[in-house]
Amino acid sequence: MFDTLPGFREFPPDACAQRNHLFRVFRTVARAFDFQEYDVPILEPLDLYLEKSGEEIANQLFHFEDKGGRKVALRPELTPTLARMIAARANSLPKPVKWFNIGEHFRYERPQKGRGRSFYQFNADLIGEPGIDADAELIALLCTILETFGLSSTDVVIRLSDRATWVLLLDHLGISEDARPATLDAIDKSERRKPEQTIESLESANPDQGKNLFEKIQEIKGLKNLDDIVARLQACGSAGMERAEQWKGLVSRLSAHGCESMIRVDLSIVRGLAYYTGFVYEAFEATGQGRALAGGGRYDHLIKKLSGNCDLPAAGFAIGDMTLSDCLESKNLLPRYVTVPDLFLVFGESERDLALRLCSRLRKSGHSATYSLKPAGFGKLFKEAGKSGARYAIILGEEEAKLAEVKVKDLRNGSEENCQITRLVERIEHWDGEGGISSQS
Repeated sequence: MFDTLPGFREFPPDACAQRNHLFRVFRTVARAFDFQEYDVPILEPLDLYLEKSGEEIANQLFHFEDKGGRKVALRPELTPTLARMIAARANSLPKPVKWFNIGEHFRYERPQKGRGRSFYQFNADLIGEPGIDADAELIALLCTILETFGLSSTDVVIRLSDRATWVLLLDHLGISEDARPATLDAIDKSERRKPEQTIESLESANPDQGKNLFEKIQEIKGLKNLDDIVARLQACGSAGMERAEQWKGLVSRLSAHGCESMIRVDLSIVRGLAYYTGFVYEAFEATGQGRALAGGGRYDHLIKKLSGNCDLPAAGFAIGDMTLSDCLESKNLLPRYVTVPDLFLVFGESERDLALRLCSRLRKSGHSATYSLKPAGFGKLFKEAGKSGARYAIILGEEEAKLAEVKVKDLRNGSEENCQITRLVERIEHWDGEGGISSQS
C-alpha cells in the first residue's frame, strides 16, 4: 500500500471543488482589474533560483540532474521565471504589463499547518510602471480578492511597510551599506525570535552596537502612525522628505480605492527576500494568529539582475492557497460544493440506443446528463435518479419511444410534462427560466 508523500495533498472531488472556488475568485477579480493570465513551465534551471537567492536556497528546493545532464528544479516561486519571460519580450510588450498566474509550486521544507511541500499560489505582477499608482493598484487587487471571499477588515489586515524607508532610517542611524542586508534580515526575523536572538544577529552585523541598535529598531517598529513615519523621514534630509511624500501619496491612493479599512501602517514588516526595493506588505488574520495569507512588494532591479540587460520597474504579490483556505474554513466562508447532473435519463433496455443518442444531444447543448450504466427496472432507476441530485428525470419507455417523445419529471416538486424529443432542449431551457415544471402542466 502506497501513501501520499509527506507535504503533498490529494484533491478528491469535494476538495477539488473548493480549490477551484479559490481559482474562480482569483480569475474573476484579476480580470476585473484588467490583468491577463499566463503560464510557465513547472521545471526550471536550478541556476535561475541560485542567482536570485543564493546557494543556500538549494536546500529548500526539489532539484536534480535530468537525463541531459542539466541541473533543474521544480519551481518554488514564480518571480524569477516571470522576470526571465519579461526580459525576453521587453521590447515588444506594451507597458505596463499586468499579468497573473495560478499554479503549483514546490519547496522541500518541513510540512506544518499552512505550509506544505506542494502548494498553489495566485501571483499578480505589474511591470513597467515605477510610480505609487502601480503599488496602489496591486494592493487594491489584493483587498478586493479578500473582500470577494467574504473577508472584511474585522477578519484580515494588510500590514504596509517600506524597505526604502528602512534603508533611509538605517543610514540615518549610521548603519553601513555592507551591514544593511544582514541588519534588515535580523529585523525581518525579529517577530519570530526572542529579543536575545535578534540582538545577537544585530551584533554580528554591527559589532559593539547590537543592544543599542535593537532598542532603536524597536522604537522605529513602534511607529504605527503615518504622521510619525513622515516626521521621522523628514529628519533624514531631502531623500527622506521625498519618501515621506510618496508615503502620503500611496495612502491617499489606497483610500481612493476604498482599501483604507484593511490597511495598517506597520514598519515591522520587512519581507525576507533581499530583492525588494520599496513598499512591501503582508496580509494576516486580524487576530494576528497564523501565517501570512499573502505578501508582496516592489522589486525594481530583479529583472535586470536575472537578465543582465533589461531594467524595468516591477511590483507584485502572491496568495497561498493553504493559509487562505484555513482562514476561510475557520470563518465558515469556504462553500461546500455539491456537483450534480442536470438531467438523469430513465429508460428501458430496448430504448437504450435511442436514449444514448438523446443523451449525446443534451450534452452537446450544454446540459450535464447521466444515466445508469447497468440495466435495471424503472423502480430502481427512479431511486437512482433521486439520489443523483438531478433536477429533472427524462423518462423514455416503450410508449414514449413510439410517440417520439419523453416524459420529464421535476424531481424537486414531482410535476411532470410530456415533450416531443425534438423540442426537449428548448423546453428544458423554458422550465429553467420559469423555475421548474409547473404543477399545472
